[in-house]
Amino acid sequence: MTDAFATVVHASDICVVGGGLAGLCVAVSAARMGARVVLMHERPMLGGNASSECRVPISGAERNGQLPNMRETGILEELRLDNLYHNRQQSYSVWDTLLYALAQREPNIELLLNCTCTEATMAGPSIATVAGWQMTTQTRHIVRAHIFCDCSGDAVLAPLTGAAHRVGREARSEYGESIAPEHADRHTMGMTCLFEAREWSTPQPYTPPDWAYRFDSLADLPYGGRDLDAFECGYWWVELGGDRDSIRDTERCRDELLRVVYGVWDVIKNRTDGRADNWAIDWVGFLPGKRESRRYLGDHVLTQNDILAEGRFSDLVAYGGWTMDDHHPAGLGAVRIGSPATIFHPAPSPYGIPYRCLYHRDIANLMFAGRDVSVTHAALSSTRVMGTCCSIGQAVGVAAALAVRHGLTPRELGLSRIDDVHQTLLWQDAYLPWQRQRFGEATRAARYSATRGDPEPLRDGVNRPVGADAHAWVGAVGDALTLSWDAPRPLSTLTLIADSALDKRLWRIYSRVPLEQFAPPDVLLRRCTIEVDDGTGWRVHHTCVHNHQRLVRVPLNQTLRGVRLRCDATWGSDAVRLYALYVDE
Repeated sequence: MTDAFATVVHASDICVVGGGLAGLCVAVSAARMGARVVLMHERPMLGGNASSECRVPISGAERNGQLPNMRETGILEELRLDNLYHNRQQSYSVWDTLLYALAQREPNIELLLNCTCTEATMAGPSIATVAGWQMTTQTRHIVRAHIFCDCSGDAVLAPLTGAAHRVGREARSEYGESIAPEHADRHTMGMTCLFEAREWSTPQPYTPPDWAYRFDSLADLPYGGRDLDAFECGYWWVELGGDRDSIRDTERCRDELLRVVYGVWDVIKNRTDGRADNWAIDWVGFLPGKRESRRYLGDHVLTQNDILAEGRFSDLVAYGGWTMDDHHPAGLGAVRIGSPATIFHPAPSPYGIPYRCLYHRDIANLMFAGRDVSVTHAALSSTRVMGTCCSIGQAVGVAAALAVRHGLTPRELGLSRIDDVHQTLLWQDAYLPWQRQRFGEATRAARYSATRGDPEPLRDGVNRPVGADAHAWVGAVGDALTLSWDAPRPLSTLTLIADSALDKRLWRIYSRVPLEQFAPPDVLLRRCTIEVDDGTGWRVHHTCVHNHQRLVRVPLNQTLRGVRLRCDATWGSDAVRLYALYVDE
């Protein structure tokens, strides 16, 4: 007797397809607002290009170099700081576990791993269900939801629903983009298989596989292989596939990329100056990191000119800052035609990304986050990096949850409640350029006092340094901050936002840019004591020990006349810097 394949039906508010960093941020931000989320992901671990399968470093606005302090806060910052605290040995398996744990901690997330989305059904202009095949359990999972968020990278719901989308490069004349080609084509940026190497105490000989490509000298490589000293991780220019079908040809490109990887290592080991004598390959990625494929069409298509104008949209909900880093479709082959493998076209940091790029123009309940959002090829060359995708993902999660809560379509939400999206994102510690967080009446009415320094910046609504303005209270270990009222009032939570060294690089694991530290930042508040006064005098309410997060929320759930924060210790600095301290009723 043969067992039949099982079918399981799931009912949810929001279905997220794709568990890369963008999809994970969508799911977590929506779940934390009370929405029931099903997260369907085809791999056994979360993270997509950032996972142990691909190992692409997380880039974002802070890499631009034009402005400091532009690192993405919110959920991505939470993950980065978790990684610094729990993963000081820089293990990719531990990083995978941290991503998994983040999803598992949220009771409103139902996680479907090893589940590939294969079907979708429509009900008029809306998606009714999606279905996926889970290979490990041989189970077909059907998900019903109010809103579907495609974070699959390849926009898998586009062919399944008939959603309008684009592939390739627009003609220069279509949007007036100076960096676009004269004629439209279906060329994309390619994909890369990274590798990692390890240094040993003795020489490590290397004989390439007989199927590896042969490069006779560094001149055969982009830029003459001038970055070959970065032996610990592979090279972004080991890239192919932009002049092919970036979806259908993925397997064939992977095979060629493996031949390139081992051929590049051959020239490094055997035909250079001996710098790599003691190095050996430790890991090779068999899942290519992809840069571009399908892009949905939303109510707005972000362009090169939008980016250059800083994207100061009224419905700005996310931001970028990476250069317009447009890779040649030929990838590694560009060297043979005398072309650079990429051109870094300048972009401001930050620039805004509007909400209208994050939902579909025709399908009423389809949203998206990641590299499949509504942008031109030129704009995608900047928005595709994972830090920006996380900023977008958190915005989509918040908007989707609010749409469900108010019974609105994503478009209707944008027309009527975009301010709610802004304020909820700021409350979640996402950063929105040119927007200020507004605080409740209890925070506005409080008398702020400090044992040192001016505490008023703690409620100015800008929770990071911007330009020359610190937007911070600066004190020292041992100092205290007090919020007090003339009469007791009911308070639910105390929130503080601490300094997590936004001016430093907190790279994840293995990067060409050396980490300044792989531990919690020394300026971050490590231990603090919260005291409360209910009218009968001060008493200790909570002691926070071994804090390693920038955003800290402490439940109060009392009627109080005063709340006091004592800064007991940092992770090494004598100074303490806080960007916000406020209460919610």
